[in-house]
Amino acid sequence: MRVIVTRPRAQAGPLVAALRAAGAEVVECPVVEIERISDTPVDGTGYDWVIVTSANGAEELARRGRNLPPIAAVGPGTAEALQAHGLQAAFIPRDSSQDGLLRELPRPAGRVLFAAAEGARRGPVEELGADFVALYRTRQLRPSVPDADLVVLASGSAARAYAEAGGKAPAVTIGPQTSEAARAAGIEVAAEATRHDLDGLVAAVRDVMDSAMP
Repeated sequence: MRVIVTRPRAQAGPLVAALRAAGAEVVECPVVEIERISDTPVDGTGYDWVIVTSANGAEELARRGRNLPPIAAVGPGTAEALQAHGLQAAFIPRDSSQDGLLRELPRPAGRVLFAAAEGARRGPVEELGADFVALYRTRQLRPSVPDADLVVLASGSAARAYAEAGGKAPAVTIGPQTSEAARAAGIEVAAEATRHDLDGLVAAVRDVMDSAMP
């Protein structure tokens, strides 16, 4: 089965290797690029929580964070990225999504710093009365999209970029928000990872491959 990986090329290696090990024919087709937007320290002094919602955000928080309070990670993939950069998530919701984090974060949450991509959803910020800091920018690319049986999507921005580049393959997504973005962009969702990280994505692709076997 031919599978497109849409992650930025610098970050795609582990996913590509895992999918190939699972028997997929992998084609790399980055549809977004991550850009750093500042070297200014992110000072957590006075906050009760800092919320981080992606592996890219975890990397930037580790690079720029100072005096950080307990960190709430949106899911296990983000928590693992924090750990890889020397930080520890103090809270991970059972439902690995921004909505799940909002439901499950201990209340009263106190003073919260929401650290995410430039242009991220502001609903969580408004609900928590949080301060917002942009950690990075996601820039959309316009590649020539190859034909494939599946595409792997790890973010809503990737789903939108893939669709706008003309991609038509059914998707395996990393979680509910990415699935929602994919469907809104007209992409069929073939499967959604039950564990919202690299291992979950690979397992979901493997399940689709197994179901397609005669």
